[in-house]
Order: sequence, then structure tokens, then C-alpha cells
Amino acid sequence: MDWSDEGIFLSGKPLGEANLIAEVLTLEHGRHLGLVRGGQSRRIRPTLQPGNLVRVTWRARLAGHLGGYTVELMEAHGARALDDPRVLAAIGTIAELVKLLPERDPHPELYATTLHVLRSFAEPDIWPALMVYWEFQLLQELGFGLELTSCAATGATEDLLYVSPKSARAVSREAGAPYADKMLSLPQFLIDSSAPLAPSDITAGFALTGYFLERDVLTPHGLKLPDARGRLLDLLQREPHAA
Repeated sequence: MDWSDEGIFLSGKPLGEANLIAEVLTLEHGRHLGLVRGGQSRRIRPTLQPGNLVRVTWRARLAGHLGGYTVELMEAHGARALDDPRVLAAIGTIAELVKLLPERDPHPELYATTLHVLRSFAEPDIWPALMVYWEFQLLQELGFGLELTSCAATGATEDLLYVSPKSARAVSREAGAPYADKMLSLPQFLIDSSAPLAPSDITAGFALTGYFLERDVLTPHGLKLPDARGRLLDLLQREPHAA
């Protein structure tokens, strides 16, 4: 059994003094584990940094085995995390939340969005919004997508301002006004890519996706949002436009 694929290195778990069990989000084979022999060596460690885009070849005697990886660096996104704690927290958030996906189950659209986020770290005014969209898409991939195309109460497609915490559907300004204090805010960039971005929109976006991740995905399994995500939100509030 063997295949070759591109993937995003997520994390590594030491095995013995020299080897590493690598977790990689691959394009065609989903979140996949494999043993990297010598993965703790100085030669390979720079390649095996969370967020790096790699080319992996996986081999095993049987499909159900752990198997082994050979790894080649394609794009070194992880290096930027050394200079920006926000980027470090964002990569950590992705690496933890992506574990919610079933192992070896491909999700090519989410993979493409993940790579887009990583490639956008040089644009500090943009990538936090992409992180919100990444969580929004993760909810869809897990079967808990939000319906933001029309108002749950009236069917209107314009002036959508809220999201119902019960139905996970958009609500218009008029229909939601009497219940505004119970509604979740709908940041416009999630439904209009040309909408202007403000720090408050990013905060509202993370509050929205975080609410449904907790309610529908994490809490039923006794899990909680990653600590890295909490650090990310704190850093974004303190330094929303850090370079």
C-alpha cells in the first residue's frame, strides 16, 4: 500500500528518541497519520513545523496500518509563526480543530481554505477573517452548517443582520429586532466578500462560529474549544492589525 499526496503538517508526537508520528491534513487522503523515521533529527525538524506545506509519500503493508511517511518541504508557512504569536495561535487552532474530522476522510474544499489561510498570513488585515470563514466551513464539513442565505422568519434575502442561536439560520433586521438581545450578530463578510472589515466584525464572527462549534460539536462529546483559539482571540483584540 502506498500513495503520494500534498498536505499540511499539523503536529508530531515523538516515538522513541528519534522517530515521530506525524499528523498531516492531506488533499486526497484527509487527516492522516504516519511514522517519520528520524523525524526528531535536526535535518528534518525544520520541515516538520505545524503549518508547513509538504509532499508526503505513505507506505504500509496493509491499509489499516500506521505506515511510514517520507516528507519533502514545499512551502514553509510555519516559520512565520516564530515572529508573530497571532499566527502561532492560528496554526494551533487549526491543528486542534481539524482533529474533529474523521481520520482518513478527505475534505478537499476545507483543505483548500486551510491552505488559503496559511498563504494569507503576510496580510494581517485579511487572514483573521479567513480564519472565521475556515471555522464556518468546518461546521459545514461536520454536518452543522449555518444557513445564511435568507431570513428564517420572512424568507427575505436582504438586510440580514442576525443568526438565530436555535435554528442556526439568518434573521433580517426587521424580524430580529424584537429579539436582538438573544440573537447572534451576523458579520457581513460571511455573506458578502466585498463588505468592509472591522475588528468588531472579526470578534462577532468568532463568537458566531464558536457558539455552534461548542453547542453542536464539542460539548456533546465532552470537549472544549482549543486553548490556542482563546489566545488567538485575546491577541486579536489587543493587536488587531499587528504586522
